[in-house]
Amino acid sequence: MSGWKAKRFWATAAVDPCEGGYAIRLDTSPVRTPAKAPLVVPTEGLAQAIAAEWEAQTGLVKPDTMPFTRAANSALDKVAPQRDEVITLLAAYGETDLLCYRATGPQPLIDRQTAHWDPLLDWAARDLGAPMQPVAGVMPEAQPPESLGALRARMASQTNFELAAFYEFVAITGSLVLALAVSHRRIDAGTAWELSRIDETWQAEQWGRDDDAAALDMLKKAALLQAERFYRLCA
Repeated sequence: MSGWKAKRFWATAAVDPCEGGYAIRLDTSPVRTPAKAPLVVPTEGLAQAIAAEWEAQTGLVKPDTMPFTRAANSALDKVAPQRDEVITLLAAYGETDLLCYRATGPQPLIDRQTAHWDPLLDWAARDLGAPMQPVAGVMPEAQPPESLGALRARMASQTNFELAAFYEFVAITGSLVLALAVSHRRIDAGTAWELSRIDETWQAEQWGRDDDAAALDMLKKAALLQAERFYRLCA
């Protein structure tokens, strides 16, 4: 029946150490991913966070209230079997990184972008070995292959679970440099969100904010902050 929805059947959600990490158990039943893989995560803290999501369910199970579970499922069912493809997809953001494409006017917006984005490009060049060239306008311009390779290598050093969260960092901000800055603790996710929205914030200051767009932005920001919490619990 297409209208069927899962209901809570368990009394207690608990964490069990196991080979490869920590499993989540509903009474005596181990939790599995949608692809039927055992839901085994790398740290006890992450397992406890997932168990808490299951423990909080009452009546019908609501997956939209279980972001840690969903991210762990993605790590096991989506990232793990196609890791190279995921890395290649995310690495492509470096070719047209948000921080490299600057406004041609007005001058106050140009100055704001310069003041907030240049320090992160300087950090990428100095600490990641990845100098990037900012350009004015929206026409694509090739970045140094060595820099793109360095960014990819930094990203590829992450675990499948970290990559599941890192995907959100990149997709939501539109910037591989911002995502790496979050993963390296150079900035937090809240700061990354503000830096990724400089253009939109400027427009809102000039013309006002659309309520529907603001509501969507709130959802995206919440997802970014949740991804950071998941990422930190992976190690």
